[in-house]
Amino acid sequence: MATKSVTDASFAADVLQSDKPVLVDFWADWCGPCKMIAPALEEISEELADKLTIAKMDIMESTEVPAQIGVQSIPLLVLFKGGKPVAHKLGAAPKSQLKGWIESVL
Repeated sequence: MATKSVTDASFAADVLQSDKPVLVDFWADWCGPCKMIAPALEEISEELADKLTIAKMDIMESTEVPAQIGVQSIPLLVLFKGGKPVAHKLGAAPKSQLKGWIESVL
C-alpha cells in the first residue's frame, strides 16, 4: 500500500480513528528535504504495510491540523497510536535510518 494523502477534513477518520498506527509526514511542495525522503517513505509504506499506515499532509493545503499539532519545521514525521501522537522525528534522513526509527517506536 502506498502512502495516503490526508487533509484537515480527513485527519480524524484517517489518522485519529485508525486501527493501525499511522505515521504522518507533514510536508510542502517547496521543501527539498521533504522531496528527498518521499521515495523512502513510499518504499517503507510497502514494506511495513501490515504494521502501519504512512500518511502525507501538505501543510500548505491543510493548515488547521499542523497548527493544532504545532508544526514549525518540515519534514516532520509524527507517529500516532490510538489517536495520540507518541513519537516524532524532524528532518530528512536516509531510508535505513527512517525505517529503523519507525520500527523502534512501533
